[in-house]
Amino acid sequence: MKIGIIDADLLGRQKHRFPNLVCEKLSAYWKEKGADVELKLDYENLDEFDHVYISKVFTDTWVPDWIQEAVNMDTGETKLPENIHVGGTGFFFAHAPNLDDEIEHHMPDYNLYNSWIENEVCKAEQAAEDAGKKFNKSTFMVQFKEYTDYSIGFMTRGCFRKCPFCVNQKYDRVFRHSPLDEFYDPSRKKICLLDDNFLGCPEWKTILEELKALKKPFKFKQGMDERLLTDERCEVLFSASYDGDYTFAFDNIADYDLIHRKLQLIRKYTKATNIKFYVLVGFESTDAQDIINMWRRVALLMRYHCLPYIMRYQNKNETPWKESEYRSLYITMARWCNQPGFFKKKSFRQFCEANQALHKTEGTLCSAMKALVDFEEQYPEIAKEYFDLRFDQFELEG
Repeated sequence: MKIGIIDADLLGRQKHRFPNLVCEKLSAYWKEKGADVELKLDYENLDEFDHVYISKVFTDTWVPDWIQEAVNMDTGETKLPENIHVGGTGFFFAHAPNLDDEIEHHMPDYNLYNSWIENEVCKAEQAAEDAGKKFNKSTFMVQFKEYTDYSIGFMTRGCFRKCPFCVNQKYDRVFRHSPLDEFYDPSRKKICLLDDNFLGCPEWKTILEELKALKKPFKFKQGMDERLLTDERCEVLFSASYDGDYTFAFDNIADYDLIHRKLQLIRKYTKATNIKFYVLVGFESTDAQDIINMWRRVALLMRYHCLPYIMRYQNKNETPWKESEYRSLYITMARWCNQPGFFKKKSFRQFCEANQALHKTEGTLCSAMKALVDFEEQYPEIAKEYFDLRFDQFELEG
């Protein structure tokens, strides 16, 4: 049996660097059955395989037209050759079919990407040699840490929020999905959890205690639901050996007062500088009010020394912010907020001025500065309130 596995996001997204868990589970499942499994890095000669599995997480990831056009995102129906199987939210958004249980609950094949990584190292090493530069392998390998250092899986599934912009709408509750040993490899240094809304699970405390008992750093890749934080949850969560950013989400301006209270609660238990919030924009509208709502959230997070990460909404069919008169402002805000080195050191105005200083065409404004100037002319009071705020002007509250 010859099996081909294609991680569409790896092929179709520049610098994508996160393993596809479905691909790893499929690989392990078929290898256990004695099949010859290949991680394919192209879409050629697929008819040479008994089965080809193509997994896609992001809707805007490119795949060949003949594949995309054969998939009905709304019904889940496909008109593909019998040996080709597609899956994932990138193809089916909120209607992605579940894996068979024997695959879903299989230990992943953490070696699936090894040959690809080795090839990437060889190419980089050769490029450095050709350019007469020294190649630092350890520095280069950092980009592959999720492939090499982490056990990855879901301990819970589901979410009860039913947010209209989210792909996780299959269930109306959060429930225990798998035991830790289903995907935990003791030889790996860290653990990465992909849970949709972990804090909503009734067994959240038991699971956190299990993770803490391993004495290995762990992280939640998706944003946690800070609206569910309590003193008990904060005490357990912030006393753990956590890896990287504590990531939450501030999607709706209507939650402003609630999030404010939760920020105060967070700061009661930790002064950590690695608190990050996804800030969804361009969903309810892409007008000036959406820009103002974005700024209100960013400014609140800044007060509590939390990092905003601007998430520009797109659905399976469209990207509304790209059609907005404030398109350049959305881009500039994301460039400023999503790079902590800039966000922590410069106000929004200073960031735009720094971009202008690098602009090569004299007498014209760069796109960042033009976005600032245009909005400031329309809404001078909003600009006055927010454009000169600096992260380091606030003492950490809480």
